[in-house]
Amino acid sequence: MSRGNIELLVGLFVLIGLASLTYLALHLGELELFSHGYRVYAVFDNISGLKTGAPVEVAGVEVGKVEAVEMTQDFRAKLTLKLDTKVVLKEDTIASIRTKGIIGDKFVKLTPGFSDKVIPPGGTIRETESVLELEELISKYVHGKV
Repeated sequence: MSRGNIELLVGLFVLIGLASLTYLALHLGELELFSHGYRVYAVFDNISGLKTGAPVEVAGVEVGKVEAVEMTQDFRAKLTLKLDTKVVLKEDTIASIRTKGIIGDKFVKLTPGFSDKVIPPGGTIRETESVLELEELISKYVHGKV
């Protein structure tokens, strides 16, 4: 084998290795560079512990992720939800924050509505249910505010 052929093979090997590392980094890091979907927004009074990247589920099936969490001017939490294009939300859809498992991982549960109108990309889910905090319930019970 000539020196030029060996250098060509080494170059190909390095390119294949870099391509493999890039794929693994994207796949294991769960980055979505070429994902399709659309964004909708939901505003909650309290999201207590919900983080960016949390799943969004409909009927127990993951249909998206929480893309961003920010605070509004009236001190409420505004979530940006990135949903699969296959998911069509009706105007009376309810978004609620739920806890999964013993550890307490939070996720957004969407309960579909039956309206004729659809929430467009960039639209807002109007009906929301904030987190139910156990400490708050116990405090109300102890202080007789139930």
